[in-house]
Amino acid sequence: MHEHDYLADAFEAHRSHLQKVAYRMLGSQSEADDAVQESWIRLSRTDTDAVENMGGWLTTIVSRVCLDMLRSRKSRREELSLASVPEPVTGPQDGSDPEHEALLADAVGLAMLMVLGNLNPAERIAFVLHDIFALSFAEIAPIVGRNEAAARQLASRARRRVQGAKTTAESEAFKRKRELVDAFLAASRAGDFEKLLAVLDPDVVLRQDPAFPPVAAWPLVQGAHDVARGFLGRAQGARALLVNGAVGAIVASRGRTLFVLEIKIADGKIVEIEMIADQARVRELDLAELSHG
Repeated sequence: MHEHDYLADAFEAHRSHLQKVAYRMLGSQSEADDAVQESWIRLSRTDTDAVENMGGWLTTIVSRVCLDMLRSRKSRREELSLASVPEPVTGPQDGSDPEHEALLADAVGLAMLMVLGNLNPAERIAFVLHDIFALSFAEIAPIVGRNEAAARQLASRARRRVQGAKTTAESEAFKRKRELVDAFLAASRAGDFEKLLAVLDPDVVLRQDPAFPPVAAWPLVQGAHDVARGFLGRAQGARALLVNGAVGAIVASRGRTLFVLEIKIADGKIVEIEMIADQARVRELDLAELSHG
């Protein structure tokens, strides 16, 4: 067998695993594809005669590629841009199985997404490799360029943050806020004026962004009736997501972001909505997809 064919077959045998590793690290299917492709390029340029464990070697390579991608993303502040909001998992991926799906939902669940912007790249890599893929810290240390004890500390710090976020995400208060925002968006989509009024505080304030031309002339709208009228039938492309760690919403059309809504809630009602349409401001937000359910 030609060496290139042998390498291609070996790579294909591990592709599904590498895809899972990259997806958990990057939170984006398209970026995971890029990382796996880069791993293949690195494999094809490497003398693999001395490689005894191809699976382990490839896991190390894809992890390093992901680490580089996370670091460059952070330095460009794309960590917080909409381009890097993790894509929701919609049905089984190729070559997956029910156990993988359960692991995927757990690993890239709400808790992980809530801290995505706060985990530095090395913490994220150490956490994913140890807690999800059971690599030893001896294996992880050279990947993140630290000693074993430091790698253990990275994973531990990440784990505490994820656990803290999990507690928040599972709290009754958080669930009630999520339900309230979902009800608001559903009423807006359906054009149901009464249901909109039901979730808005009578003195609700809507701050609109002049960067969004359709509302540029009305920077401030006050009172439930006027705010409700403004949202009637308007949230067709809207979905709830985390905005700076709180439940908010994103409104998009044809794959393009129109604006983000920061939503403040008090005593079971929406008291303030701030629209952010200016893309420079949007990039400064810490945005993360909410898991379904």
